[in-house]
Amino acid sequence: MTEQELSNLSDEELLEHAKKNKPSPIFDAFFIGFLIGILIFGFVADGLGFLAIIPLFLIYLFLKKPKQQAAIKKEMEKRKLS
Repeated sequence: MTEQELSNLSDEELLEHAKKNKPSPIFDAFFIGFLIGILIFGFVADGLGFLAIIPLFLIYLFLKKPKQQAAIKKEMEKRKLS
């Protein structure tokens, strides 16, 4: 969500969205490492193929998650919510 979309949410919706998007850094780090392992194995096994796009896209989503969480936290601080 963009900052503008977050600012349009009510306080209850923002709190619910923050609760739903709670960070889990250990799981995220494990899954990113697992996907990198799949990429390396794929490169060694048969070079750069079309299926390499899927793990790259998933890694991108996991790396984007902390930025979304930071935007939610910033909006909550602006509204003085805990």
